[in-house]
Amino acid sequence: MSGMKALAELENTVLAPNARRRLVRIGGTIREVTPSYYRVTGLSPFVKLGDQVGFEAKDRIHVGEVVRIDPEGLTIKPFDRRIEAKIGTSAFVVMNNGLCPDQSWKGRVIDALGEPLDGQGSLRAGASPVHHDAEPPSAMTRARVHKPLQTGVKAIDLFTPICQGQRIGIFAGSGVGKSTLLTMLAKCDGFDTIVVALVGERGREVREFLEGPIRASLHKAVMVVSTGDESPMMRRQAPRTAVSIAEHFRDCGDSVLLIVDSVTRYAHAARDVALAAGEPAVARGYTPSVFSDLPRLLERAGPGEEGKGSITGIFSVLIDGDDHNDPVADNIRGTLDGHIVLDRSIADQGRYPAINLLGSISRLADHVWTREQKELVRRLRGMIARYEDTRDLRMMGGYQAGTDHDLDQAVVLVPKIYEALRQDPSSPLSRDAFMDLAQALQQ
Repeated sequence: MSGMKALAELENTVLAPNARRRLVRIGGTIREVTPSYYRVTGLSPFVKLGDQVGFEAKDRIHVGEVVRIDPEGLTIKPFDRRIEAKIGTSAFVVMNNGLCPDQSWKGRVIDALGEPLDGQGSLRAGASPVHHDAEPPSAMTRARVHKPLQTGVKAIDLFTPICQGQRIGIFAGSGVGKSTLLTMLAKCDGFDTIVVALVGERGREVREFLEGPIRASLHKAVMVVSTGDESPMMRRQAPRTAVSIAEHFRDCGDSVLLIVDSVTRYAHAARDVALAAGEPAVARGYTPSVFSDLPRLLERAGPGEEGKGSITGIFSVLIDGDDHNDPVADNIRGTLDGHIVLDRSIADQGRYPAINLLGSISRLADHVWTREQKELVRRLRGMIARYEDTRDLRMMGGYQAGTDHDLDQAVVLVPKIYEALRQDPSSPLSRDAFMDLAQALQQ
């Protein structure tokens, strides 16, 4: 429930059936306003980090989150795009009862605060609230991940297979096909619920995603949207809202697919909030709390407790400047159960999805491959590596057929492998990637 709705309900509630007095707001005063936050005095003893504080302006209540508390006052980071606060305006604590997801939310589009964006009316509240910062299941009570998942994307099912409950990242620079690959993965079967968080993306991509490949699965999907023009607080909140909704359906026993595009923009927003709170920058402008917030968010995806559902997490990671050793990318890569790398040079050749087969890995692939498939993939990787390592040599005319049998085989077969792995969102999903590859190599 949003802060405004909760406040209205609170103000209309009496203390007891026979009470004559209404609840009184705990108030403070705005003493400082900056382009990214404002400061409130008089409320420090009554709030904790993460609480919401609001003020009235232009006939509505503007809500922000407490990001710093000191004896002199509070630092409030607003959810609105613009700060309408003025010096001397009264501010007060806003009750926040959290989100209350419900089965009726499937097929809906909401913002980071749980408010509907699709014009289909208000959302029905579920029976129990969920917290934006819920703890993941205990490591000793979580179910094990072992059930294979068929995505229908041949390059992934062959070289980086995924299991239900796994968390995998798609690492790529801008314009390499990250979002396109996500739309292809959103079509895969085997899930009861799909939760999608579009974080900091272009506004036009929202309808493209809704009316594109996911359209057939929209009846079981919940979309959480925070576009790039929204405030850092909204972009920081969107993936947390999406994960909370996914946790609700997981606890109901559903197999959930969670797609977050992108985690990097969540990290950017978290950095903006932390800088406003006074944290120092330690690595390429990122603050220490960013590197603790990321694992906390990502660990919430994955298998639930025994007897409950699971959350299969697919997280896109925008590589700033195509530097795969960027601190945020490195932190995320070390937390997830695998990574799929999209290469700009492969995209430049017109091969999509532009997956770097040698640089991508799934840490749970052994749960999917048979012994024969594992040996086949090992040999294919070796053949592709040999082909790529000698690319410059062959272009300079230094290769002669018949002098190296393994290289001769790679020169013949690897282009056929690349051609067999080509797919786009309009292509049919593969039902058996190994069989499709075998048929392509026989031609």
